[in-house]
Amino acid sequence: MPSAASWSWTASSLDPARLAVLVPRILGMAWRALGAYKLRSFFVVLAVALGIAALTIIIASVDGARRKALEIVEWFGPDAVLVFGGNIETRAVGQRVLTLTMEDALSIERSLPGAYMVVPMRSKGPTTLRFENRNFITSLIVGATSNYAEAWNWPLAEGRDFTEDDVKHSSKVCLIGDLPAKELFGDESPIGQVILVQDLPVEVVGRLSYRGFAPGSGDVSVDDRIIMPLSTLTQRFHMERKFFRALRVKFLEAEMMDSHIENLRSLLRHNHNLKPEDPDDFSILSASEILKFLTMITGGIMVFLGVTAAAAIVVGGFVLANLLFLSVGERREEIGLKKALGASSTDITIQFLAEAVLLTLMGATVGIAIGIGMGQFLTRLGILEIKLSGKLFALAFVSALVIAVVFGLKPARKASSLDPIEALRGGE
Repeated sequence: MPSAASWSWTASSLDPARLAVLVPRILGMAWRALGAYKLRSFFVVLAVALGIAALTIIIASVDGARRKALEIVEWFGPDAVLVFGGNIETRAVGQRVLTLTMEDALSIERSLPGAYMVVPMRSKGPTTLRFENRNFITSLIVGATSNYAEAWNWPLAEGRDFTEDDVKHSSKVCLIGDLPAKELFGDESPIGQVILVQDLPVEVVGRLSYRGFAPGSGDVSVDDRIIMPLSTLTQRFHMERKFFRALRVKFLEAEMMDSHIENLRSLLRHNHNLKPEDPDDFSILSASEILKFLTMITGGIMVFLGVTAAAAIVVGGFVLANLLFLSVGERREEIGLKKALGASSTDITIQFLAEAVLLTLMGATVGIAIGIGMGQFLTRLGILEIKLSGKLFALAFVSALVIAVVFGLKPARKASSLDPIEALRGGE
């Protein structure tokens, strides 16, 4: 317990020079008071730390999700759209999803203003790849026409992309993603090697560069794929040749995407002989719609987790207030002695608020450490991705100060309102 002799100042008429002397003294007295009640201080720090830890994880995970959303949008490309067969919004029972044809692709390329690249695509699910004595099950085989890598803004680490001749002659060639390339070839170059795709021998002519993310938690990495000429995929694996599942379309003027999308929709509806009252039998996905969707999801998560963090912080504040009230009752004689020696009510209020601030700041420091540790653990498990920033630390310490003032002010005022004579007697 701080000695009565150490209370030899008042908080009235403070000038900057005197304040510089008094602040360290206030903090020193508060620190000694907390040291005298170690167990109580520990519980307050722990309660505040848990609330700040929850806040830390939420801020870091939301920032990480926002960064991931921007990465996905950048990867998708602001100058392109992806057209799917079938209407993914209505999802009607029995709805056809193979509604896009080569005639659609040709009409877009020839007639749609601003469109300069059209790449139709089909896909096949998990398939075993073999090279010598190594096997790997890739999650996706994509069939596409020439310029796949350019259409998806996906640089080749080595080799070349498909050519028109590859597609025309159904050549047995492929581009290989980073993941199957490492699984089958290790650090060696796959270019020129022949792999078995199921039982089909295919020469690797290009390797896609590492992209390094999955569309969502638990999803397969985008690097886990191989790309074959569309004609090769449909012929060799006996797939529907008239229709394909998706179209990648790139435009010259990205700032006119809204107009491009409306023109594309009108052209496809005309090609498919749809009446004005008929819904689209295709779906157009652009970078802005992806960002809008991801922002909506992130916003919903932020609101939900924000309420959870606020509840945890409030619990920590109530623990602080209750233990400070208990401290006031146990330190009545100390308070009475200080007031008898000349300490004002403001002095006592500042003393208890200083103790509350020290407790919450320690709690914030411990909470940030716990939050970062838990965030890193969850990141390794693939549950979420976190991003540390200065905003995180600022909000944590500001929250700690708010807790100290809001929940510490009432106990501090109760301590300052005690009558010194009654306090020294131990009465109410």
